Amino acid sequence: MKKFFRKLKKSNRVLRYIYYIVSIVYIVTLFFFIKSLLSLSGIETVLRIVFIVFFILYIVLYCFWNLLNLLRRKYKALIITSIVSVIFIIIFCVGSYYINMVYSNIDNITEDDRLMYTSYLIALKDTEFDNDSSVGMLDSENEIEWNVLARKLYSEEKLANSITDYTDYNEMIRDLYNGDIDAIFVPGNYVTLFSNEEQYQNISSETKVLYEYSEEMANQDLVLSSDKTFDEPLTFLLMGVDSEKAGLNANAAFNGDTLMLITFNPTTLTATMVSIPRDTYVPIACNNNRYAKINSSAAYGTSCVIDTVSNFLDVEIDYYVKINFKGVVELVDAIGGVEVDVEAPTYNSDKYDGMMCEQNSDRHFGSSLVCIEPGLQTLNGEQALAYARNRHMYIGGDLDRIRHQQQVVEAIASKALQFSSITDLQNILNAISSNIATNMDTNTILSGYNVVKNMVSNVIGGEDLLNINKAYLETYSLPVYVPSMGYTTSAQGYYVDSLEDIRHALKVSLELEEDEAIKTFSFSVNEPYEITSPGSGLRQEKSSSTLPNFIGSTVSVAEKFCNEHGIDFHIEYVDPDSEHYNPNVAVGLIGDQSEFIGVLLSTVDELTVYVVNSRESISEEPDNGDETNSGTDSEDENNSSDNNENSEDNPDDGNEDDTTGDDITDIILGN
Repeated sequence: MKKFFRKLKKSNRVLRYIYYIVSIVYIVTLFFFIKSLLSLSGIETVLRIVFIVFFILYIVLYCFWNLLNLLRRKYKALIITSIVSVIFIIIFCVGSYYINMVYSNIDNITEDDRLMYTSYLIALKDTEFDNDSSVGMLDSENEIEWNVLARKLYSEEKLANSITDYTDYNEMIRDLYNGDIDAIFVPGNYVTLFSNEEQYQNISSETKVLYEYSEEMANQDLVLSSDKTFDEPLTFLLMGVDSEKAGLNANAAFNGDTLMLITFNPTTLTATMVSIPRDTYVPIACNNNRYAKINSSAAYGTSCVIDTVSNFLDVEIDYYVKINFKGVVELVDAIGGVEVDVEAPTYNSDKYDGMMCEQNSDRHFGSSLVCIEPGLQTLNGEQALAYARNRHMYIGGDLDRIRHQQQVVEAIASKALQFSSITDLQNILNAISSNIATNMDTNTILSGYNVVKNMVSNVIGGEDLLNINKAYLETYSLPVYVPSMGYTTSAQGYYVDSLEDIRHALKVSLELEEDEAIKTFSFSVNEPYEITSPGSGLRQEKSSSTLPNFIGSTVSVAEKFCNEHGIDFHIEYVDPDSEHYNPNVAVGLIGDQSEFIGVLLSTVDELTVYVVNSRESISEEPDNGDETNSGTDSEDENNSSDNNENSEDNPDDGNEDDTTGDDITDIILGN
């Protein structure tokens, strides 16, 4: 051994130290490079193993062979292999940097395991809050910020106020504004959740925070997990976060205005995309399936939105993706703009000389207004966001906005993988990681590598990046009176056959159902061929209807309607001393009804109509000897047919004011 070290010391000192340094640096950088390669789970596994084995064998041979060269004082091979080793070291450093950069950006997309949740106690600005003030709270132990943290806040601040429990937050906020209660517990994101409703659009300036309580807890949304990878058909729910700043915190609020379900089939590289209008009136899964606008489900959290959409479209949702629309500006600019055929405004189009104009990403008007000429063009980030947000310059309103959002999403998907440099890729990943959040873990996201590789191959081969099938839900205006809110809301109903067609298309994409083969086909050179979208043009059966106004109608009209819709029907006859008496309605006609006019028909099990039995002036006059029938005796109701016959057989005595119970029955039945 001493002889070995003596011979080694006699070798060239500079080359000996180069050998030591290169060997150590190579081993260290190789360690981090191997660690980076191993993190890319599921990506080119065989190739990664080959690289790892090769580089390990190389350093073993380098160390052993060059040690012999030092001992034999043959330095030429040492110099050459050291230069090669330095090149490998550079590859390790650069490779580790970019692999870690990609992995870190992907990892940042996944929501954190723990989040900071907040509950506020708020009141109207001019409200004086003291121990005698009443407080409203949502009565649901499943709601973290509405209830669990609210109770902790109540205890932490040693409050002694009386608490009124609510099952519907709309009713609770309405009572706050009406002054029925003095304060309410709300989530920390309450401004984002409610400011989009017309009656609460100024809730930020109209309310004040009395107390707040925050606590870091397990992320409730990560309970919604799937074990599916990109090797099999998947469903994604895209939810828009309409923030006024770039970046997306893990617990950022969203208002549910943008809900887009996307099914993806990795085998056929096809996707089916359907947007759900924000005002679509559906059962809200986490609110005892009470009907409401679908965007209101966001008030109860991501899980409620997913369950509601899943029930509505009848497909299981594997993963969700939240995207901050303010970040669309950064993403579109990072990919060099997107090509979109901008639709010409169809409402108030002369206002801006035919251009589509919208506030900028900071929601500023005036000189900051973003205006776009109609037609096919490349949009920058601000223009793409403005086009995706605008709905006030189109007759279809939110329905047209949905189509525009689909255009922008499709354009981004088609352009995102067409980067020309590593710097472009880095900019794209930075924009994505800071403005997108999902419940997919990093390994699941990495499992999409092969899919991305196939899509890139399509682009190189001149084919479409991805075949996107855009479904369209046909809707109609459905003004609904909501008792808990105390007013009529402008909701949207949908056509059942349109929804069923979309459900079928989604299931075909997921390989849950087989598509029906087209057995007949007609074509005319005089008519342009149009590709039909699932759900489009199907308008046979409406999803919902509302209860009509029967006031001033005959009982027969109301009774027929109730019989046709399976509603239990009841009649009560009222005089001027009744709260249901209507002096503006003629005797024998319906003056009031037990259910609100315009309430959703599916929520009505029974209906009582209150028929005007007599006028106030008549009741004060002496009768003519006939006993007035109040109309409430079941005997008279059961014998209504006999009364009709008597009325027809006996001529009118000419005394119109002498209205008996039998006469009222005749009027009611339209005889």
